[in-house]
Amino acid sequence: MLIAAVWLAGSPAWPAAASGVRVLILTGASDPAHNWRQTSAMLERVLNAAGGFTVHTIQEPRGITATTLAGYDVLVVNYNGPRWGRETEAAVEAFVASGKGLVSFHGVSYGPFMGTEQRAGGWSYDAQAAWPAWKRLLGAFWAPRNIGHSIPHAFRVRLVDREHPVTRGMPAEFTFSDELYHRMELAPGVRVLGVAYSDKAWRGTGRDEPVFWTAAFGQGRTFHTTLGHDEAAMYQPGFATLIARAVEWAATGTVTLEGWLDLARQPTRPVRVLVITGGHAYPSAFYSLFEGYDDLVWAHAATEQEAFRPDLKERWDVLVFHDLREDLAPEARANLRAFVEAGKGVVSIHHAIVDFTSWPWWYEEVIGGKYFTKPQEGRPASTFKEGVELVVTPVAEMRSHPILRGVFPLVINDEAYKGMWHSPRIQVLMETEHPSNDRPVVYIGPGGGGRAVYIQPGHTEATLRHPGYRRLVRNAILWAGGRSPDRRQPR
Repeated sequence: MLIAAVWLAGSPAWPAAASGVRVLILTGASDPAHNWRQTSAMLERVLNAAGGFTVHTIQEPRGITATTLAGYDVLVVNYNGPRWGRETEAAVEAFVASGKGLVSFHGVSYGPFMGTEQRAGGWSYDAQAAWPAWKRLLGAFWAPRNIGHSIPHAFRVRLVDREHPVTRGMPAEFTFSDELYHRMELAPGVRVLGVAYSDKAWRGTGRDEPVFWTAAFGQGRTFHTTLGHDEAAMYQPGFATLIARAVEWAATGTVTLEGWLDLARQPTRPVRVLVITGGHAYPSAFYSLFEGYDDLVWAHAATEQEAFRPDLKERWDVLVFHDLREDLAPEARANLRAFVEAGKGVVSIHHAIVDFTSWPWWYEEVIGGKYFTKPQEGRPASTFKEGVELVVTPVAEMRSHPILRGVFPLVINDEAYKGMWHSPRIQVLMETEHPSNDRPVVYIGPGGGGRAVYIQPGHTEATLRHPGYRRLVRNAILWAGGRSPDRRQPR
């Protein structure tokens, strides 16, 4: 344990990137005990977090051919369902035998590929129904009389081979919580890398059981681990690190990844976001805009006193306004202005365009827009109309802006605003031609020394849950926080 602790303390939070490994996940039908949709999504998340992997997924492998596989370096199998058919299975065999890789885990240890089937009387085996090469690809066989596992519990995984590229440099032991498969029969020539003691107190065997190993298939490399029952198991650093290293090794024969792949830790300091609400009702789905990202952390303030504290600029990188306050106390104004003039970010959403309309510096120098709640200075009051189908389109010359990265025209049912004032200094990113709405819909404000974005839509739950809208908001937050948005989706 001490060795592991020292290794972890001295390692970077994230491994160095692998170099251009092309991964194809083969998934789909599974037995009821395993949720392939969740585990395949977590597998993608792990590989994307490790970096350097290009990941694609096929949810119906039956029917793929050698041509389908030609552009990949390694297959990851997360499947326990009907056989794929001879052409597909032959294509997989030829792919691996040619010098490519295959990685598999947990539930693929049994089922139709093995010729095993669970019936009312227990497990049965039909050698004629099995995929003959699968035992060699997996490097193991699970006889029906032996199929089983411990009660899920926390156990110690111990490396018994620390010279293999997959395990070289990893800690000698680590703790893992999962089911512990037992009594698997390994094929000759299999290289066991890690074991775990199967405690009888947890319905185990009272002996060490192999939990991951490698095998050769023709000129190719295969890796299998019995770990990884569900998202919770796969989220653990032990699994994430192991599977990312195994995929790179199976693809290339080497491992360049370094460090401990802990999904709970951040690759860089995340953008710190304070979400400010109050003064206007809104759907609770609004809060989901900030969930599911590794590069954002956020807190909520519902009152002026909570939001605009003296330490505002030290605590937060971006303020997201979804409130409605036409005025602000002098001390709060001073703290907010200091935040903006320190170069920080502001994202104003929907009805927050009404914020601080009595404070010219805010709407003229920061946001660049103002909604008139009543007639003023010879101007009529602005108007709103609910239930409007808006087509919001990126401005052609702004399509390359980071805030619009991956954002396409939005067709949404939302609230239209008309008759607002817009500064001549705004940069319009998205617009609409609807007669009930002003043309600018999403724009960059003058900033006041920082970075400011206004996003008009956000009235309805349907808009707040729209994937394109969510991407737009996330991009705006990252840009306002000085980061470059990418195309990743929420986890």
